[in-house]
Amino acid sequence: MNGRFLTDIQRNAHNAAILARWSRLALPQGWLVAGCLFQTVWNLRVGASPEADIHDYDLFYFDPANTTEADEQAVQRHVEAVLGDLGVRVEASNQARVHLWYESYFGQPYAPLNSAKDGIDRFLVPATCVGVRPGEVYAPYGLELLYAGVLTPNPLVPHRALFERKVASYRARWPWLTVQAG
Repeated sequence: MNGRFLTDIQRNAHNAAILARWSRLALPQGWLVAGCLFQTVWNLRVGASPEADIHDYDLFYFDPANTTEADEQAVQRHVEAVLGDLGVRVEASNQARVHLWYESYFGQPYAPLNSAKDGIDRFLVPATCVGVRPGEVYAPYGLELLYAGVLTPNPLVPHRALFERKVASYRARWPWLTVQAG
């Protein structure tokens, strides 16, 4: 299923371009993650353009030696220099510093992460816990839920209100998605 997933997500021209320029990004433990991946798959399922309604393209990396906001902004400027001509918003996030701002932004505590993969593991919905880099897929809960459109809460992030808001947003765009209690 990993091969199918890589083929599907690269039907989104922006994902394909980001992956084609991957080595120029030089992000430690770097991954292209989340919405730009699973939303591409869901768009393809309903016959929409692969890029439809994708608001941004997220990059995770892990750099524990550079955890200031200024450090992350410097990486963001580098990402924009490499990918700015794509005409889409690409956001780089150092997973080594998420715990420093998460609670003030989302109103919930967030333990420090030990890797970029740990950040992927903690998305609110297991079906959306996906990351790619050239030739590699990281999907800690597999890809079956993603392709089936089954949304369940992530036991690693038991923030029910955040989960319900996320699910409502997804179902507004892809009504065929189903929710299973967790």
